[in-house]
Amino acid sequence: MAGTKQPSDRSHFILPDLGEGVHEAELIKWRVKPGEPVKEHQTMAEMETDKALVEVPSPWDGVIGELCAKEGEIVKVGSILVRYQAAGAAPSEATTRTASKSSASTAPAREAVKAASGEGEDAGTVVGSVSGTLTVSDRFARRPESNGESEARGKALATPAVRRLAREFKVDINRVPGSGRGGRVTASDVEAFARSGSTIVRGGESAAFAATAVPAPANLPAVSADGVSQRIPFRGVRRKIAEALSLSVRTTVHFTVVDEADVTALDRKRKEYASVLGQKLSFLPFIMAAVCKALRQHPAINANVDDANGEILLKGVVNLGCAVDTEHGLMVPVIRDADRRSIVQLADAVKDLAGRCHNRTVAREELNGGTFTISNVGSYGGMFATPIINYPEVGILAAGRAKEKVMVKGGQFYAGLSLPLSMSCDHRVVDGAEGARFLNTVVKLLENPAQLVG
Repeated sequence: MAGTKQPSDRSHFILPDLGEGVHEAELIKWRVKPGEPVKEHQTMAEMETDKALVEVPSPWDGVIGELCAKEGEIVKVGSILVRYQAAGAAPSEATTRTASKSSASTAPAREAVKAASGEGEDAGTVVGSVSGTLTVSDRFARRPESNGESEARGKALATPAVRRLAREFKVDINRVPGSGRGGRVTASDVEAFARSGSTIVRGGESAAFAATAVPAPANLPAVSADGVSQRIPFRGVRRKIAEALSLSVRTTVHFTVVDEADVTALDRKRKEYASVLGQKLSFLPFIMAAVCKALRQHPAINANVDDANGEILLKGVVNLGCAVDTEHGLMVPVIRDADRRSIVQLADAVKDLAGRCHNRTVAREELNGGTFTISNVGSYGGMFATPIINYPEVGILAAGRAKEKVMVKGGQFYAGLSLPLSMSCDHRVVDGAEGARFLNTVVKLLENPAQLVG
């Protein structure tokens, strides 16, 4: 195609799309150094997206000339990641100095804008599982169309998620040059277009957006440095957790209702199951089964909120998120079609997903798409909580630690086992009475094992 750079120009490699909705990644570790020859598909760097580790391979054979980011740096999609050494050339003095420090100068933010506008960049696309080794397509000759071409083609090709992002940035998506397959507009295209300060959107507004989608609040108070023993960058999973929780608190209207379930009979049933199966069972899969049944009786709580379109999306499937505490931070893998699984299948699914969260092999797709979330705070000794909703869901249940206590039933005292439960809902969608009714349904199911496992 006339005016399109051919793949023979292999002087550099930009950070490609790492998955839908991924705009940036943190460089965890370089696996190559300047002056080192690399083979096609050889891993050059380990990077971390919102909750998954990614291996970025070389798209071709060559010799590393310059590493364009430092370990620990946040790299925008579209920024130059590696420069390759020209045939017969030696690494520059600056590059050699950088190699001795195991890192290189930062790729400037304007590279992302250049990449989006197609100025001399070879734009690649990463395909495959984000939790394992990624491969790079051989279509490095693609360049975004010009604004004129984009306008002429009419309606842009883009997924609903990308269109929602465009609305958040107040960008006319039909004017965004698409760098994806067949001219499809990607999330990185939208972000780069917004940051370029292009004239866009609704009502004739125009704006130049900063490098971050959510700017820091103005007039922040000064923080005392007195007594600081360590400074830890807000990076990686911890940063993404903070962003997600902040979005939830800013967007949803939380209310919390609490109750206790007498799980004395369920505890006996749980031990019977464990004896027959020959494996230990916690209360969690039983709580999950109770929640699945309760969600079918209270469908308004099995929902997502699409704030971009002003809609409540009732879900016909039950995809349960299960909060997992790891050394990297909180992760919420999703068990799909949880209502179709048995107690044992739920227990096995939790064990499998939790293990893969701990060793960072869980796929990014398994961390999305939930319709309701359960947090087992009791495994760490907590009782009641005020859990934060996993937005865009509308409800979350925190199960506390079961404790023996004196109970009364039919005028008789007995030693029983009580399970504390805390339920948070989005009050915009769920009325307080409905939230209490849902929690009461969960309690009744837990107190009647025959109904729960029947």
